[in-house]
Amino acid sequence: MLPLSSEHSATSSPEHPALPEHASPSSTGLPNDASQHPEAPRKSSWLRIVVLILIVGAIGGFIAYRLMHKPATAAGGPGGPGGGRRGGAGQIVPVSFDVATMKTIPIQLTALGTVTAYNTVTLKSRVDGQITRVNFTEGQRVKQGQLLIEIDPRPYQATLSVAQGNLVRDQANAALAQAQAQRYQQLYAAGVVSKESTQTQESTAGQAVGTLAADRAAIQQAQVNVNYTRITSPINGVVGLRQVDVGNIVSAAGSTGLVVITQLQPIAVIFTLPEDQIPAVFQHMRGGHKLMAEAWDRSNSTKLATGSLLTIDNQIDTTTGTAKLKAVFDNADSALFPNQFVNIHLILENRPNSLVIPAAAVQSGNGGSFVYVIDRSQPQTGGGATAGAGGRPAGGGQSAAGGAPAGGSGSSGNTGAESSGGGPVGGGPGGGASSAAGGRRSGGAAGSGPQTNYPVRVAQVVVDSSQGTDVIIKSGLKAGDQVVTDGTEKLQAGSRVVPHPSTELAAARGSRGQAAAGGSPDAGADAFSNGRASDRDPGTPGGPRHRANGTAPTDSTGLTTSHGPNDNRSERGSASAGSGEQRRRPAGAPPTQ
Repeated sequence: MLPLSSEHSATSSPEHPALPEHASPSSTGLPNDASQHPEAPRKSSWLRIVVLILIVGAIGGFIAYRLMHKPATAAGGPGGPGGGRRGGAGQIVPVSFDVATMKTIPIQLTALGTVTAYNTVTLKSRVDGQITRVNFTEGQRVKQGQLLIEIDPRPYQATLSVAQGNLVRDQANAALAQAQAQRYQQLYAAGVVSKESTQTQESTAGQAVGTLAADRAAIQQAQVNVNYTRITSPINGVVGLRQVDVGNIVSAAGSTGLVVITQLQPIAVIFTLPEDQIPAVFQHMRGGHKLMAEAWDRSNSTKLATGSLLTIDNQIDTTTGTAKLKAVFDNADSALFPNQFVNIHLILENRPNSLVIPAAAVQSGNGGSFVYVIDRSQPQTGGGATAGAGGRPAGGGQSAAGGAPAGGSGSSGNTGAESSGGGPVGGGPGGGASSAAGGRRSGGAAGSGPQTNYPVRVAQVVVDSSQGTDVIIKSGLKAGDQVVTDGTEKLQAGSRVVPHPSTELAAARGSRGQAAAGGSPDAGADAFSNGRASDRDPGTPGGPRHRANGTAPTDSTGLTTSHGPNDNRSERGSASAGSGEQRRRPAGAPPTQ
């Protein structure tokens, strides 16, 4: 047998004897051929599949856990009353509103002031001596000229007696000197004495007369010192805490006062205004016109007194750029007290026929100031989703309180009945007008049924001036327009709202003798509708709103209550004449026929 060539030489090994170089185990069919053992790659593929399934399962489980344990959005979060998300399409937002009114409003300047006594007197002794009597009690109201303190007058009375005695002596000497002067004049005329002697006697008589004048002055001085021993009140006012007691020695040179008296009726308030506002004050003071000033308490919520502006200081403080003003108040009821902190409202004029709205209604945007105006001409009952506690729509799905599923958009809103759009209503509200968990924004209870809502429009306004919590509108609104004051953060043009009168509007209505606000969740739709027929309830022609089937709403226990916030105490049908069993029917049970 011929030997193989080098390029076809066989490789020998214990397992593969005499294999050529180009031969491979995969083509030989030998026991180590990889094609004969497919289990290894199959095991590796299955391992990768199992790991991938475990990873996907872990991710899915984590997502499911987060969805199941997702915390409810707070009421102040996005989409809630305090959030920044605007109401979306179909969402109904509960809001508070007020009415633009034409009225006379005062144009005023506000400033911080300090009450000061109209007059303040610190009594001091004018003479030295011992206090013998105190004739007042601390905090007493005293009159001008009333005796307050007495100092021992005896030393000064003695001085007065000496001066009076000197006067009597000198009067006698003066009479003698005058008589001698007259005799010398007669002798000189007769030529008996010289002219020099006569002039000497006349000079002596004149000195005696001068001594009398000095004696009288000494008597007056002594009398004044005696009077100074009796300290009286120079003004009408209130006595403060006394600094001395009976028996103390006081001195005219002492720096400590005996007592302080303050005049409180009238009383003054010193306040400051910026120098830019001073010209307007001068302009309104022309012709002797007195400006009215009002003093309000520290919180600027209670008016304490009404007075008038007295004067403006004659210079401006260059360090602060302000000028001091002084107002005077009668203070008959003693509402003001020295060093009390007050807010001053200086009324420049009363402007009639001003269109006024609350300052809370004015919003700012790129185009300037604007307000949301409620359009009462397009009412709609239900048909939307009221913003719940978490800002999620409550209608068309689960109720906001997490109760029974509400009916769809076609739900009639009647409790205890099957909705026309879906599942049973049960205890939750239907009609997609579900109230928020914990009640509506402006009163009422959850689960009260559909409410009448209205669209809002954006009105650009021009603000004339701001006066406290009110603003005067120059243009953009008309009297009677209803503007949103609370809940604007969730609105946009075209949003639908359930309006409720603001606290101020309800208080004003109560002061006019009308029913208190809050009895009906749709308050403001009828009471503030300006008489439009479109604002009345469509359920009963010319009548108030009432429930369609006469059944009562449910409370938090699942039992029906006799009256709900939407009933207005005017329910008709079987509920008005029904038995107690019917009124306490559990939620979800069919009404008794």
